Amino acid sequence: MDVLSDAITAMHTGRPHANRHRLRAPWGMRFAGGDGCAFHVVLQGSCWLIPPDDAPPFQLGAGDVAFLRGAGTHGLADSPTSPLREFDVRNPEAPVDGDGVVTVVLCGAYLLDGSRAHPLLSEVPPVAHLPARIGHHAALRTAVDLLGAEMGRPRPGAGAIVPALLDTLLLYILRAWFEERAEDPAATGWTAALTDPAIATALTAIHDSPDRPWTVAELGRRAGLSRAAFAVRFTTLVGQPPLTYLTWWRMTIAARLLRESDTSLLTVARQVGYSSDVAFAAAFKRQYGTTPGRYRSTHT
Repeated sequence: MDVLSDAITAMHTGRPHANRHRLRAPWGMRFAGGDGCAFHVVLQGSCWLIPPDDAPPFQLGAGDVAFLRGAGTHGLADSPTSPLREFDVRNPEAPVDGDGVVTVVLCGAYLLDGSRAHPLLSEVPPVAHLPARIGHHAALRTAVDLLGAEMGRPRPGAGAIVPALLDTLLLYILRAWFEERAEDPAATGWTAALTDPAIATALTAIHDSPDRPWTVAELGRRAGLSRAAFAVRFTTLVGQPPLTYLTWWRMTIAARLLRESDTSLLTVARQVGYSSDVAFAAAFKRQYGTTPGRYRSTHT
């Protein structure tokens, strides 16, 4: 798997959900904050996003995508001055509109483990706006169209198709944002790391084989750089030295295995590169402040 897919898989904690709304002005909805992230896509018409933390509202046009990392309390309305009615997830079809101009929006949310957020996601701003532009992000537009069609007219199989499309949409949204940022020659951090051939090669190697006894020298050879040059470039772009990131990623995988399976501690240890459960337990406790066994008992 690639780094972006791995990062989202590691953080995923629940089933995504979404609703398709056909609204007539005046209307306004307030979405409560929570763990994870949210998105809004305008399928028809236009509306205003009222971001969290008193940031200024901005308009969304047909085809625009807004992604909110952290999913803080925010609003969506036909006008920045329209009153906002609390959105009830238990009754998503409750009327909130009037009899004016029609807007159709697709709104959804993902549950993600913020306590173990992958650092690449932290580079996405709290509110990311991906405006519709002809010739840009065709795959994202296709995913939006498919999801909108499925939710506009539910048919047999929708129960499996919609969650799969929602997971696909999340990856397309993040890919589109990173691709747009990568167009800036001054891009730094994870945006640069994912597009830097040397560092991307090393990251892929770590993610493909986290159980391998990697050394900085070997990762540097994979990247085509000297040990010293590789260590400096990796640390600069990723924000952590290579082996620090390797350990962090191993422990992230281990925590997911402990939460989601009954695999023995020794097997988990070997899957993340430790030959003994004692050495693994010590490394895990340094990261999480508790033993693997106690972590499993409190998270399952």
